[in-house]
Amino acid sequence: MNYWLMKSEPTTYSIDQLQKDKKTYWEGVRNYQARNIMRDQIKKGDQVLFYHSNAEPPGVAGIAKVAKEAYPDPSQFDKTSQYYDAKSTPEKPQWFCVEIQFVKKFKQLIPLEQLKSIGALHDMPLLQRGQRLSVQPVSLAQWKKINQLVL
Repeated sequence: MNYWLMKSEPTTYSIDQLQKDKKTYWEGVRNYQARNIMRDQIKKGDQVLFYHSNAEPPGVAGIAKVAKEAYPDPSQFDKTSQYYDAKSTPEKPQWFCVEIQFVKKFKQLIPLEQLKSIGALHDMPLLQRGQRLSVQPVSLAQWKKINQLVL
């Protein structure tokens, strides 16, 4: 099993919305590195830290798990979607998504500033300068440390 962090702006899609929907597909990723992670590395059953980005404060809001492995992102073919890509075709899709399902919402968001203050998390991709990927790996040790914060 692998562990991941997925970022979403809470005004676009929040942990509360995932809890209500129970499951969603992670559409609209238009970064090649993040796409490759979803397409090539994320597997069904993997665990996900659901992160609220561009929020006040930003932080980890809860946990999801991967319900379905990568498949072509349908939004790339939809001309009415903000994620439409004219270069993508059903025969040669450029973009992929995975499905995640709700596991739990934390009683309190774990703010980014708190994560930065924990030495055991110093090498977490989220905390690296210039790191903007919406899908990032999380080590088992980092996963355990973050989960200890909500006990």
